[in-house]
Amino acid sequence: MASAIFRRMPPLYVQVLIGVVLGALFALVDAQAAVQLKVLGDAFIKLIKMLVAPVVFATVVVGIARMGDVKAVGRVGAKALLYFEVVTTLALLIGILVAHLMQPGAGMHVDPRSLDLNAVAGYAKVAAEQSLKEFFLHIIPETLVGAFVHGEILPVVFLAVLFGMALAQGGDRVRGLVDVIDQCLTTLFSIIGYLMKFAPLGAFGAIAFTVGKYGIGSLASLGYLMLTFYVTCILFIGLVLGGILQACGINLFKFLAYLKTELLITLGTASAEPALPGLLQKLEKAGCKKEVVGLVIPTGYAFNLDGVCIYLTMSVLFIAQATDTPLTLMQQLTILGIGLFTSKGMSGVPGGGFVALAATLSAVQVLPLSAIALLVGIDRFMGEARALTSIIGNAVAGVVIAKWEGSLDLERMHAALERRPEPELKPDATPSTSAPLSAPTTSRLDPDALPRS
Repeated sequence: MASAIFRRMPPLYVQVLIGVVLGALFALVDAQAAVQLKVLGDAFIKLIKMLVAPVVFATVVVGIARMGDVKAVGRVGAKALLYFEVVTTLALLIGILVAHLMQPGAGMHVDPRSLDLNAVAGYAKVAAEQSLKEFFLHIIPETLVGAFVHGEILPVVFLAVLFGMALAQGGDRVRGLVDVIDQCLTTLFSIIGYLMKFAPLGAFGAIAFTVGKYGIGSLASLGYLMLTFYVTCILFIGLVLGGILQACGINLFKFLAYLKTELLITLGTASAEPALPGLLQKLEKAGCKKEVVGLVIPTGYAFNLDGVCIYLTMSVLFIAQATDTPLTLMQQLTILGIGLFTSKGMSGVPGGGFVALAATLSAVQVLPLSAIALLVGIDRFMGEARALTSIIGNAVAGVVIAKWEGSLDLERMHAALERRPEPELKPDATPSTSAPLSAPTTSRLDPDALPRS
């Protein structure tokens, strides 16, 4: 009886959407009680995040080990970093241009001395520690286990790259270890499949807290900035990322529909990390070579935060306009250059976009740091657009690098996007200069099976 009821339940993305709507409605009815539901969103994020580090580690290790050619690893990494820098620079530029065009802060005439710096003191403290030197030192974990204890992506990727390269050079002697890690990865994905059943509850709690704490009224005074930011993110996704996908022979709308579950989870939690495991699985199923997406996607979570980049420059220009502080062309170019560094590695930092903004203002030293208090009330709402833009940007990056490497099976991609039966697997399109580790293909959860309870 119970199993029949579960079979009749709607797909997970529908359940998440229902959770989001019910959470907002509950907050409008009883805001005080809704604030207490934050624990549901936090608990769900923690459940998924506890597995993100081992999933990233195993994915990167197996991907590099199966490449077999260390030069191929360097080639994929270099292409990914080049792509990340080009697209994030474009995102930063778009933020500046739109802020100039729409003037979201014009006419506010805010006196920075009237703002409460205590409201942003915590973010400012974290931002002060985000120097370029600290950023690079932070990539190296203090201990082997330390990379997993804190659950931060960059140290885990660094450790996984070293481990994977060592296994890639080990040949047949380490084939069994690679197979064991791959089987562990399959098990981790199975566990995540169980945990994802709680996604609607997590989305319900997270949205209820956001609307209950900040209220719809908090959006009114800064609504024009929010509207400008959301429209800019939509245009960036539609024109820039959509154009890139079109060049790869892929329709943007079908691609987004394919990732609807991951996007709704990101929307509900305002975090892209809970969607990382599902994103890896779906891109692999859609014809992107596992070895490529396994390296590109986790790295992109640290280096390819398109939403954060748009938010950074637009917010800096908004603050300048609101405080009547003129910025020269050279100062704006400096902000753009600094933003290329301060936007990196923020995926695992609480309030990462806000911390990146504080770090940028601290480095530029042209605008008053206290002025970021203007954005405290709406940052949580803007965080949803930041996270959505960034996860879509990383999904597109995985496709682009796979296409660039000749490791994208377009027939499988179109079959997945159109929900047609998968074609037979083709031989690997990328020739290898050395014999890679080969192993029997391990089974993976069907990502489309996850959405149903």
